[in-house]
Parts: sequence; C-alpha cells; structure tokens
Amino acid sequence: MRSTDNPLLSRERRVPLQGARAEHVVPAVTAAVREAEAALEALVTRPGPRRYDDTVQALDDLLERAGRVYGFVYHLTTVRSSPALRAAYAEAQPLYQRFSARIGTHQGLWRTLREYAQSADARALDPLRTRHLEKTLRGMRRQGADLPEAERARFETLRVELAKAQTTFAENVLDATNAFHHLVTDEAELAGIPPTAVKAARERAAEKGQEGWRFTLQAPSFLAVMTYARHRPLRETLAHAFAWRAAGGDHDNRPLVREILALRRQLATALGYPTFADYMLEDRMVGGVAPARAFVDTLEERTRPYFEREMHDLRAFARDRLGIDVLEPWDLRFAFEALRRERYDVDEEALRPYFALGEVERGMFELARRLFGLRIVSVDAPERWHDDVTCFEVRDEDDVLVGIFYADWFPREEKRGGAWMNVLVQGGPRAGGGFDPHVGLMCGNLTRGEGGAPAQLSLDEVQTLFHEFGHLLHTMSARVEVRARGSFAAAWDFVELPSQIMENWTYEHDALALFARHVETGATIPADLVERVRAARHFQGAWAQMRQLAFAAVDLAMHVEFDPEGDVDPIAFSQRATERFHAEARFAHTGFLCALTHVFSGGYAAGYYSYKWAEVLDADAFGRFEREGLFERSTGRDFVDAILSRGDAADAIELFRDFMGRDPDVEALIRRNLGPSPLAPADD
Repeated sequence: MRSTDNPLLSRERRVPLQGARAEHVVPAVTAAVREAEAALEALVTRPGPRRYDDTVQALDDLLERAGRVYGFVYHLTTVRSSPALRAAYAEAQPLYQRFSARIGTHQGLWRTLREYAQSADARALDPLRTRHLEKTLRGMRRQGADLPEAERARFETLRVELAKAQTTFAENVLDATNAFHHLVTDEAELAGIPPTAVKAARERAAEKGQEGWRFTLQAPSFLAVMTYARHRPLRETLAHAFAWRAAGGDHDNRPLVREILALRRQLATALGYPTFADYMLEDRMVGGVAPARAFVDTLEERTRPYFEREMHDLRAFARDRLGIDVLEPWDLRFAFEALRRERYDVDEEALRPYFALGEVERGMFELARRLFGLRIVSVDAPERWHDDVTCFEVRDEDDVLVGIFYADWFPREEKRGGAWMNVLVQGGPRAGGGFDPHVGLMCGNLTRGEGGAPAQLSLDEVQTLFHEFGHLLHTMSARVEVRARGSFAAAWDFVELPSQIMENWTYEHDALALFARHVETGATIPADLVERVRAARHFQGAWAQMRQLAFAAVDLAMHVEFDPEGDVDPIAFSQRATERFHAEARFAHTGFLCALTHVFSGGYAAGYYSYKWAEVLDADAFGRFEREGLFERSTGRDFVDAILSRGDAADAIELFRDFMGRDPDVEALIRRNLGPSPLAPADD
C-alpha cells in the first residue's frame, strides 16, 4: 500500500479519517516508525558542531510525525472499535511502543543530547528552550537511558507489555459494558423514568428485534434508571451490573489489575523509585506521594462533617418520605434526586428543554468570544469519522486560524464510554512567522434527541460539555514556540484547571442567558429557576466529593501499598481502602476497581487526586472572575496570557501565581462545593 493511499499518513490539516480502515493501521504505523528511526539515525550520526534546530528540534519533529500517526490510530479505537480494528491495533501497538521505548533509552541520542547540553549553543538558549532541553534529558533518564544495557532492554520490554495490558483492560471494560442489557416487559416497572429515556429504551429494544424496553450500562440509560426509576429492583439490577463490570466472566480484569500494577512497580524500581507513585508524582504540582496523600486526607477531614449531615438528612428523608428503611447503594441517586426536588423545587429533567445541544454549543462559543477573543464557526467536514461528528474552526481577534476541532457527542456501541478531549495535531507559532493551527476533538456520550428532535441535555451533561471545552480552549490558545511544551505537557495535576473552571459559568444567570432557551418557546430560562439551581449547588456536594476522594485514595494505595505479587485480593484491598469514604462500609464492597479505566488504562495512574487538586485551583481562580466580572475581557485576557497560552512554558505554580498573585487556597473549594459550615448531625 502506497503512503499516498493511506489516510493515516496524511499530513493534511483536515485529517481524512472517514476513509481510514483496519487494513491501514499496521502499514501506517510501520511506515511512521521506520521513517522516525531513519531520522533518528541521521540525527545521532550527523558530523560537525550541533545547534538546537538540528538536535533538539529535529528530535521533536521525528517524534511528532510518528506520534501523530499513532494518535490517529488510537483515536479510531475509541470511537469506531471493531474486531478488525482491535486486531490491527494489537499488532501495531507493540511496533510503536517498542520504538517509543527505544527512543527513551537510545544511547546515541542520550550521548548526543548530553554533549549538546554542554555546548555554547545550548548555554545561549532562551529560557523556554533551555527548559525543554532539561525536561527532554530528564524524560530520557526517567525512561531508563541511564540504566546498564541489560536493564535497558528489560525496561523497554516492560513498557511494551504495560501498554498492551492497559489496552486490554480498557477493551474489557467496553466489552463488559456492551455485553449487559436488561429488558423490561412490564410497563409498570418504568414508573418515574423520564419519557425521553423510556422512548430511547423502547427504540433500543426494537433495534434488537425485542418487545419491551432495553436498558444498558451506557451513561444516559444507566443514570436515568438510577436517578428516577421508582421500581427498586430495576435500580438494583443495573447498579449491581455496573458495580461489577469486568470483575468476572468473559471480560475479567482482575488478573490485569495485578499485571498492570506489577509492571508499573518493576518500571519504577528499575529506576530507583520505591513505588510507581513516587515515580509518577516526582514532577507533579503537588510535589510527591506524601503531599498528595496529605491533600486527600485533609480534604476528607474537611468534607466529613458535611458528608455526615448529608447522609443523616438523606436517611431520614428516605425513611419518612420514600418508605426506604435501609438505604442501599442503588437508592442513593434516586433518594438524592427526590430530596433535591422537594427541598429546592428543582427537577433535573425539567431543565432539559432549556439545554438544546446546539444552543449550548453556541453559548459556549459566545463565552469564548467575550472572554478570550476566540471566534468559532461551524464548517463542513467530509473527513469526519462518523455522521454524528461536527467540525469547527477557531480564529483569534486578528482573524488568524488558530485551530480546528471535531465534536462527537453521542453514544455508540463501538465507542468507549465517558467524555474526553484529545489533541490530534499540536500547532503553534512558526519559527519564520505565521501560525500552524491546532487540531483537536471533543467526545462524549450525551442523551441523543429522539425522532430527529434536538438533543436536550441535563445540567450535568451541559457541565460535561463546558469541561471538555475548557480542555479544548487550553489547546486552541497555546502559543508556545516549542510545541512539545504545549498545553498537555503541563503538570498532570494542573491540566484540569482550564477544563474545570469553565463549569462555573453554568451556574451563572448571565452566562445561562446566552444559551438556556426553551426548545419549544424560545424563552430564556427563568431567573427564579436559576436561583433554585444555584441554591441546590451545594446539595449532594459532600457525597460527590467523598466519591472522588475514594477514587483518589484507592489509586494511591494501590500504587504505594498493594503488593501485586502477594496473596491479597486486589478487589478486597480496594474495598478496604475506600470504606471510610462511603455512607456505610459495605457500600464499598463492589468490583469498581476492575472498571477504573482512568487509573488502569488512562493517564491518571497515581494521579486521580489531581481532579480535586485542580478543583481547588479552579474554585480559587474563578473567584477572580466573580470579583472582576464574569465576562470581563481584561480578566479573560490575563487568564489566556498567564495560563491557557503558556502550556508548560513554566512551572504550574508559577502560572497560577501569575494569574492570582498568590498560592492556591483550599478554602475556596470548601466554600464553593460545600457551602456554610454544617450543624452537627442529630442521632438517627
């Protein structure tokens, strides 16, 4: 197959992924790796004095070309998974991972970079390029470049094995999620479930040739049942299936949990770190394992009084108003929603007509224009990978095209769950002037409009859009000349700041007025309804916070204390590690660990705490917008200049201080998420 016939090798700005097929994968990755290896050989054998462009920049260029192709392939596996594509990816992945591992330990490159770092040219570099050179050397050291030859070879093998195991883990979760369905044939069991979810379940059943209503573990279906279904056995059925996904049967991830943790520990100890967590947190904003655990413990302690008050109130309400004498895990969302409606007169489903997807997108784009000076317009995209996908161009105030992005919002069986934003092509300023546009994507699993009607979102789904849009803005705003130090090169526990801060505007009336219009009447969301939503913001906040802290705590515990070679069952270990974060210890007795893709197949290994850490940053930083104006352009410009545009051009704490003038304040998160100090809970 010629490279010109393979869309995955395209260097076009608009990548033709529509035509990409499984048979393109292995040839594309093979060709990209071979080209990169040839370029690497030329780099390290070139005679004569060295300069930045023909050494460090040349390395960045060859890594970008190979990484771009592999990134396209990985993206396809997340949105268009199929047996053929999985098989091709399983064959191509080791090719790329071995190349990546060899780069990290390549002795000729290691020697070349160290020699260059001592040269007069290197000593004359500007601060950004000096930082990048130092981080490149540190990165190679962290990948085993300084190890003896035999240990380097073993290190490379471990990395390849780890990548394969992590991919299989994610595939098992997807397969286990898709393998489950529950068919309801008695209409009485549907009581309380919103009509849109009932209609969708009916259509899912019809698509499978079934009579009745088909419910799945995909988010729109699962959450509709858990939040609204009055039929308690239905909630229990879905809750149990969700809690034990990939923890047994044909898609059992239990052996992979051990394997992944063992491989990670071996990688860390080979480099002299006591644990994988020590290795991962060395260069994070939090500063190490002990500070990360102290942060989780401190936030748990501050949250617990609110949590105990919440659970006391919920038990009393469930007993007195719902007839539930003993709360079970499958009752929590249902009881919380019922209490929310009674206490604040806020029905999440009643908000949906005000949140049509198209209007929400337009509101986000208008906010970006007012605050950050970005103009976003829809464009045709014949290259899109599915008919659901839309495409947009992003231009700055000088009408420079700074980016292109794709949005893929609805669930499909061949698409992974959750929501995410990825970079397809990292752009930035050109050395000789001009700008190469960034290319990115946002994906989610939102509630689809039925029968051709516009998708009507829940407030939670609206916040998901704003969250991923914040990641996208971080990418589209990057103005770092060294592209390898772009947006996602920033410290991992800092990159959620730009995403999470955007969610704050979804609670502000002036921001909601930009897009929250009734899908039938066009009326703007009433001010009194917004005030009730704002009043309810703290509601359930402690439960949600403790849930996130449970994930953070078990993540650190698995990577610090758990012995993957020992006899202790990882599921039992994870249950004990999270008992204290639940209303009752027995609520932790599930197989959730086996579906924790963020930790075992994503980028949050030993770093799940960063969600809450970044919430501290975003709650604190949003306080400046509250004081100076929600649409204050000068504040938005400062946010772009200090944070969004700078990627990893400086340490994360310096970027935060540049915007806020001081260090982060954890009390900002307590005030925003939990509200006034709770009264001591009464006895049940």
